[in-house]
Amino acid sequence: MIPVCRIEDLPEGESVRIEIDDVTPAIAVFHAEGGFYAVDDTCSHQDASLSEGWVEGCFVECPLHAALFDLRTGAPTCLPARRPVRTHEVSVLDGMIHVRPAVREEAVA
Repeated sequence: MIPVCRIEDLPEGESVRIEIDDVTPAIAVFHAEGGFYAVDDTCSHQDASLSEGWVEGCFVECPLHAALFDLRTGAPTCLPARRPVRTHEVSVLDGMIHVRPAVREEAVA
């Protein structure tokens, strides 16, 4: 688990971007609808940071072309995005938000 920030440092409706290393894609962590959610930070439609998008309910709108993603599942709910973004496990321990990055699937040759 990777520590992100304290609960009080991520207000409802806000997000934070975390970078783990040079090979792991950045992750956006959101505080929405009273819960915490984490998805890959890059929109599946085009390279845009979802952590810079707008949060409404359990959805984030991409700031580039307004694709909307469900933070609970990563699924796009409208065009232009067609592919989901990967979700990550979030937990809160002693007032600190932690993320467990999802295992990256290897391409099959």
